[in-house]
Amino acid sequence: MTKTANEVKAPRLLDSINSPADLRKLPVTDLPQVCREIREFLIEACSGNPGHFASSMGAVELTVALHYVFDTPHDRLVWDVGHQAYGHKLLTGRRDRFSTNRTLGGLSGFPNPDESEYDTFTAGHASNSISAALGMAVATRLADEKRNVVAIIGDASVSGGLAFEGINNAANTPNNLLIVLNDNDMSIDRNVGSLNSYLAHLTTSPGYNRWRYRLYKGLHKLHLVSERGRGAIMRFNNSLKSLIVREQNIFEGLNIRYFGPFDGHDVIKIVRVLTDIRDMDGPRILHLRTIKGKGYAPAEADPAKWHAPGKFDPSTGRRACDKPASAPHPPKFQDVFGETLLELAKANPKIVGITAAMPSGTSMSIMQAAMPDRVFDVGISEGHAVTFAGGLAKEGMIPFTAIYSSFLQRGYDHIIHDVAIQRLPVVFCIDRAGLVGEDGMTHHGALDMAYLRSIPNIIVSAPADEAAMRDLMYTASLGKHGPFAIRYPRGGGRMIDWRTPMNEVEIGKGRRLRDGNQVAVLSIGTVGPDVADAVAKAVAEGVDAAHYDMVFLKPIDENILQEVAAKGCPIVTVEDGSVNGGLGGAVAEWMTANGHSPRITRLGIPDKFVTQGTPAQLRHLCGFDTDAIVKAILNAKE
Repeated sequence: MTKTANEVKAPRLLDSINSPADLRKLPVTDLPQVCREIREFLIEACSGNPGHFASSMGAVELTVALHYVFDTPHDRLVWDVGHQAYGHKLLTGRRDRFSTNRTLGGLSGFPNPDESEYDTFTAGHASNSISAALGMAVATRLADEKRNVVAIIGDASVSGGLAFEGINNAANTPNNLLIVLNDNDMSIDRNVGSLNSYLAHLTTSPGYNRWRYRLYKGLHKLHLVSERGRGAIMRFNNSLKSLIVREQNIFEGLNIRYFGPFDGHDVIKIVRVLTDIRDMDGPRILHLRTIKGKGYAPAEADPAKWHAPGKFDPSTGRRACDKPASAPHPPKFQDVFGETLLELAKANPKIVGITAAMPSGTSMSIMQAAMPDRVFDVGISEGHAVTFAGGLAKEGMIPFTAIYSSFLQRGYDHIIHDVAIQRLPVVFCIDRAGLVGEDGMTHHGALDMAYLRSIPNIIVSAPADEAAMRDLMYTASLGKHGPFAIRYPRGGGRMIDWRTPMNEVEIGKGRRLRDGNQVAVLSIGTVGPDVADAVAKAVAEGVDAAHYDMVFLKPIDENILQEVAAKGCPIVTVEDGSVNGGLGGAVAEWMTANGHSPRITRLGIPDKFVTQGTPAQLRHLCGFDTDAIVKAILNAKE
């Protein structure tokens, strides 16, 4: 039976776009349809293979317009964060592979220069796009090349300190950088801070802005205004605006041309504006107002929940995680942290909470809901979060500062200079420590133990389970030990009844879990239960293996190390962190310094950036899943 004309499905324009060059062959009037098809594709694809959904849905029109106007990849698009870039991947030859997004051996969930020439710079963390793009723009100028460079910054990344530094430098360095500000009034949770309030109310007088923009175009066509003397023209424009509307925005105050705000979902208008400002000399900012989750009603209604929603039913919007659990299950470590912090804060009025734009991601939101005056979300400003915590601690407060491991790297100097030197009782609650899974190399918390262990005056700990985590939090809350780091992983543990009584623990004291004389296995953190399983299997294979949970990396339990050294047996260390500078390195250093030379096998994250995949796949890839630990124990005995 042949299909009628109404039954024949029209081909998608998206299916004919294998590169931006194909997109540029279309008439501009077809672009709204391309945008609709991209959203339909993302809804279908992300419902079964989860990813960062709402941000990319909100950035569809600006993505299409950028690739339509600019000659990519010759012209450079530098994305910030990368949460916005799924549409970019679809338009740059990766549509047919998008089903592998965030999987082992598949596409990265973020722009990755190793993956595509269209991905000009790594974009896993926030606020680096302006600085990187400015470097590219200056390099282009120095090489006397003709190339446009565009930084696309959004999801509140402009609130990060590095973005401010980049904007300030762009205003004072000869360049032709275009900054596109994707202003969706959101990061992951709703934006905070005076800059966000400023952007939310920034209109720059739309009538005046349109008039000035049309005046500029008219004078330029009449050759009465050129791109020369930009500084003088900008000062005249800014003075004129200040006189007429009695206001001046922050960008114009820096003598950076400002255009907007415009509707970020009017793709034809964005194309027209980009075409008009594309070849201007000097730095300029295009301000687009967008809606995070645009085109999918559930995501528009609750963009924070739909930032990374997991699997969902595209027809109903019901997320898999919304379904009630069929049986009791262990909570996420972040929720154990959040509930325990509230419990401690109720008993101790000196306790305050700090997060850097991640109240829900760290479960700081639990205390925030109950005690809003004692929780501070500082936005995407990890360095500031650390120094702010130092100031609070200096005046007698006990700040619990919850930041993802890979994000805390940006606050490293602040930890040293503003906390550790003064021995201030700041508690660093390091979420997403270890291999985080599908977010990949930019998000793995591989380095925190190594980079913290080198800092004097700081305590570095990692609980094996939820009960140990509560004890460490209680001990840190006493405020008598100076800087105190507690690292824990993404996801859940193993304890259903985790609300255990909290006790003070001895600093630098580990635990012997099993005695043995043929092999000594030393572990730290939540890899401990896997190690216990591996030790049990090795014992069943005839190996008399000891197992120690070290609890503290710094100060390390020297009594345990002396006990192990006295056995004279091989040692296996296991950690969900870098083998360089972590537990294995600390054990090896101590043994050498104290005249011992046991054979040490170090298992953990190797000296390389690890790709994306499930945590189980990555532990196998890195060689410290249960089977690998058993093998290491058996080999150590031989």
